[in-house]
Amino acid sequence: MRISMFFKKKSLQLSVTFFVGAFIAGSAVYFSHIYENGRGGLELPGAPNEAAVREAFSQDENEESLVEALERAENAEYSQDEFRPLTYTTYRIRRGDMIGKIAEQYSVSTDTLVSVNDIKSTRSIQVGEYIKIPSERGILYTVKKDGETPKEISERYGVDAEKCAFVNNVSTDSKLSAGNSIFVPGAEMDAMTLAQINGDLFRRPIHGRYRLTSYFGYRPSPFTGRRSWHGGLDMACPAWTPIYAGMDGRVAEIGYNNTYGNYVVINHSAGYKTLYGHMVVRTTDVKVGQYVTTNTIIGRVGSTGASTGNHVHFTVYKNGRMINPISLIGG
Repeated sequence: MRISMFFKKKSLQLSVTFFVGAFIAGSAVYFSHIYENGRGGLELPGAPNEAAVREAFSQDENEESLVEALERAENAEYSQDEFRPLTYTTYRIRRGDMIGKIAEQYSVSTDTLVSVNDIKSTRSIQVGEYIKIPSERGILYTVKKDGETPKEISERYGVDAEKCAFVNNVSTDSKLSAGNSIFVPGAEMDAMTLAQINGDLFRRPIHGRYRLTSYFGYRPSPFTGRRSWHGGLDMACPAWTPIYAGMDGRVAEIGYNNTYGNYVVINHSAGYKTLYGHMVVRTTDVKVGQYVTTNTIIGRVGSTGASTGNHVHFTVYKNGRMINPISLIGG
């Protein structure tokens, strides 16, 4: 009986051992099959020594090393990134949004969003409005005349012509038609235009405290009560308060008339002109032809001409036409 039990135990042990061994061997074969290409490492004909290892790692002078190959691949990839296709994201304006902050969030410039969306005033964007955001910085350029090429346009803005052609799916020498628009990567709007759109082209002519008593547009006349047109802003403050130029420019005229009393007119760049009226006396602070800045005092507040009290009347002209100063005044 004992002999019989002994053989049964041995038989059971052998069976279990065989089963476990078979399972391990089978698993090894299975995983070996799955990872049949997962091999590698340093191979030498014999047991490794320092000289053999050094020789195995040495490269022929003309053979590219792995590090060099990776660097070349990375550089090639970076070069390709510069010529990625242009894509657009649609964004819905939320309460509290500002164009500058949106541009920063999407790593583009204010110029880019203003240009691509034809924004006339960044102060007038409305909640719920949709804008397009391109995948890179640049501006939308409208071709001025037939025959302009991406190369010529790029040279004008000092940007890469090849990249400009690539994102617009044309060649650098493609002749474009007037009125068509192309995206010019890396280009920027001129500072004057952007300042106008951002509403900070001019500084307030009164640097201290004042009260706006009349806005640009129709108003009840302070003299008759009838509806009448007012072509500027009235800024009320004490007599003799200094009046400053709203933007750098050159004094064009100093004079007096029954409407504006003692006044000064200044010519600015880009077709802008400003008028400052009702000065207390004919100014001696500046002369005709003098160049002035926003820190130059050009006169003093008064109530001369058609006026009901001490204030400065401020008018802005663009190419001879009156425009609303409130949309252009920054600090």
